[in-house]
Amino acid sequence: MHCVVGSGPSGIACAQALLDKGLEVRMLDAGLKLEAPRAQAVEQLGASAPAGWDPKLVAMLKGELAAGPGGLPQKLSFGSDFPYRDGEKLLNCTFDGVGLRPSLAQGGLSNVWGAAMLPYLDADLDGWPIKNGELAGHYAAVLKMTGVAARRDDLAAMFPLYTDEPGELELSRQARTLLGNMDRNKTALRESGIHHGVSRVAVKARRSPRDTGCVYCGMCMHGCPYGYIYNSAATLRELERNPRFTYQPDAIVTSLVENDEAVTIHSRNRLTGGEQTTVASRVYLAAGVIPTTKLLLESRRDFDRTLWMKDSQYFLIPLLFARRTRGVRQEALHTLSQLFLEILDPAVSPHTVHLQIYTYSNLIYDAVRHALRRFKMSFNFLTSSLEERLVVAQGFLHSDDSSKIAVTLRQSPDVRLELKAEINPRARATVRKVTGKLMRNAWRLGAAPVLPMVHVAEPGRSYHGGGTLPMRQEPGPFESDTLGRPHGWRRVHAVDATILPGIPATTITLSVMANAHRIGWESASLT
Repeated sequence: MHCVVGSGPSGIACAQALLDKGLEVRMLDAGLKLEAPRAQAVEQLGASAPAGWDPKLVAMLKGELAAGPGGLPQKLSFGSDFPYRDGEKLLNCTFDGVGLRPSLAQGGLSNVWGAAMLPYLDADLDGWPIKNGELAGHYAAVLKMTGVAARRDDLAAMFPLYTDEPGELELSRQARTLLGNMDRNKTALRESGIHHGVSRVAVKARRSPRDTGCVYCGMCMHGCPYGYIYNSAATLRELERNPRFTYQPDAIVTSLVENDEAVTIHSRNRLTGGEQTTVASRVYLAAGVIPTTKLLLESRRDFDRTLWMKDSQYFLIPLLFARRTRGVRQEALHTLSQLFLEILDPAVSPHTVHLQIYTYSNLIYDAVRHALRRFKMSFNFLTSSLEERLVVAQGFLHSDDSSKIAVTLRQSPDVRLELKAEINPRARATVRKVTGKLMRNAWRLGAAPVLPMVHVAEPGRSYHGGGTLPMRQEPGPFESDTLGRPHGWRRVHAVDATILPGIPATTITLSVMANAHRIGWESASLT
């Protein structure tokens, strides 16, 4: 029996590969779920068309947006914080200037992700022992699980689709305006190092009037009542129908002991605290970079050794159109990323800079409101003049351009994992270069950055972090081999972002899933 720890995207991808190889798989998972009253409300909305929704239920599922560190809202799932709940307490972690938090939820952070899907470029994989050629088939396998809405546009020349059957979502009117501007100036933008296209998102799109798919209800940033945004918990329910798969919830793995033939997994019940033991031929750790790193350090009693977590710096650049788009509040639209911009310019960064364009959404505008408060400006006063001209670019930098996070396991007074940010001045400098580049191309975009409202988040806030035990061709201490086995382990594989040698700016989940699928597939034949 092979054991997978965690039900997030990487765990599900790895489990699927192992099952496809004919193996028996058990998944151990903390497994927190959405509270029953909210789950019932989701089911009620999902059973009817948006026109028939009860406004009180909608308000409950949108919830109160909680401003996180630095003023950016902490994204909730149907108004609930369950994706983050109890993680700091049950894992005993402390955070100093760090925006990342662990998840104990069933489905992990896929409960709150933005669903953006874009592979990495080989040019951004310096130091990696594998390249895209070794991930291509696994990208394709993952997209069969998640689905993707995308278009065959100019981005496909650099970033293959890895699917012959993408869905297609309708763009908002603001997005169509921006796309039209960029298409008309495509050659000049490309010569400037700006490449653009329609976003790729793991969303089910309608292929015919009779098909099911996105209904453009605008709830995306709070949670889709119809389940059209991919959540790995949905694939988990499919895996549970396989007789070779078992799911054990409420399990928090505390330590691993390996011998020549098996791994003994010690865990405690999340609800009762009772101790449990599981024996597996191999173990695949997919609980996320914080739990996986802590588990491996604690299993070997590696105290007071600082590891460095890499991060993809997250920032916001509001863009202001010269002309208004009337009625954005009333428009039927999806509120995930609408367009992608990729900046490939050595004068900005030696690596790709990734921008995701969001049009009207109350969640994004909550972030803008917090930005305005820094200047003691009234958002309500400016709403009418701003919201019909404003879109927001969410930006990400390569980890080489970003700050990093010190991760240390401490023993006294109790065993805890400390995470502390170490700021890299290069991050803000690179964001300034990105902003300047957009400003110089404002007439080609038809929109200009609102410089006072540019916001650079604290390290970890992108939730695109990892690399504490990076893969190497010949790993040394506190590194992993190409099958995710940390130095000194033979039957334990880390398959989540913990083992990424670097974090490119383009979206993390697709590549983490593909790598986890690769490790499961390639290790299945090991004795």
